[in-house]
Amino acid sequence: MSPTSAPGKAPAGGTAGRRAARPGVHRHPLTRFLVRRVATALLLAVGITLVTFVLTNLVPGDPATANLGQRALGDPALVAQWRAEHGLDEPLPKQYLLHLSGVLQGDLGTSQQSHRPVAEDLAEFVPATIELAGAAIVVSLILGVAFGVIAALRRDRLADQVLRVTSLIGISVPTFWLALVAFYIFFFRLQIAPGSGRLDPGMTPPPKVTGLHTVDAVLAGQWDVFASAAGHLALPALVLALYTIGLLTRFTRSAVLEVLGQDYVRAARAKGLPGRTILFRYVLRSALVPIITVAGLAFGSLLSGTVLVEAIFAWPGIGQYAYKSATALDLPAVMGVGLVVGAVYLVINLIVDVLYGVIDPRVRLS
Repeated sequence: MSPTSAPGKAPAGGTAGRRAARPGVHRHPLTRFLVRRVATALLLAVGITLVTFVLTNLVPGDPATANLGQRALGDPALVAQWRAEHGLDEPLPKQYLLHLSGVLQGDLGTSQQSHRPVAEDLAEFVPATIELAGAAIVVSLILGVAFGVIAALRRDRLADQVLRVTSLIGISVPTFWLALVAFYIFFFRLQIAPGSGRLDPGMTPPPKVTGLHTVDAVLAGQWDVFASAAGHLALPALVLALYTIGLLTRFTRSAVLEVLGQDYVRAARAKGLPGRTILFRYVLRSALVPIITVAGLAFGSLLSGTVLVEAIFAWPGIGQYAYKSATALDLPAVMGVGLVVGAVYLVINLIVDVLYGVIDPRVRLS
């Protein structure tokens, strides 16, 4: 009998050998799920840089003319020098490789308007938009989910009809028009809301830690600054939240109604479980997947679509920075904004995918 077939000894090519050679095969399903999602996000991030670069360079107009003005008309040498300084005289493939190399090193270029690194400009303007959109999405989640659950539990009753009409109004009313009306009524006429900006005139911002005035004021213990920042934040956040509240109300109502008709919910009722237990342990958990999807997309759209609201309330966010950069054909700034918006959507989608895997084990194995 050969040594490899002796009793009590595992064959060299047996299960133990295969397991030793492939230690990562038996990872937890959630770990494999997260690795796949992170790898996909990294590939998409590279794609975002390419798409942003191509679309920016397809914009009609000459950045040199936009930045040099009338001087560009009578001095071709000045135009050539300006294009060489900003790398615009190189072939597009080489421009993209230089751009990608800079992005990987954290260098997004220099803004042609502010003459500062784009990364510094974004670090100044992005926190203001995050604060505004974050407050709006928190309000939207609390009210939208609550209204949707109430509408589903009171199906076809008065409360359901009122909430459905209200959500339809919230979806239908243009946000910029609502912002104008809200600013006119609550600030100009009733004078119960503070004016534009993030703080009262003459008030010094808190020491910068996160860039969010409300959070930084709490960290510094400056409660007067916090009250001012929260007061200035309330009205634009509510204006932005109205559309998302209507959207979440309708999606939550539909998702909860679908779950309420499932057999396991009927079985839980037949067992005599309390209504609150059925709602929170069975109904809401099963309905969370579509709700999370809508909330994630809504937060991304809030971050990237606050231009008009920021203009009306003089909110110094990324929307205003993007608008001014686009009108001036400031290509490094425009590409920087595009990268930030793309990265926001990637991070949100990754978080949503992770929550899918945590809430629904079937997603990990798909």
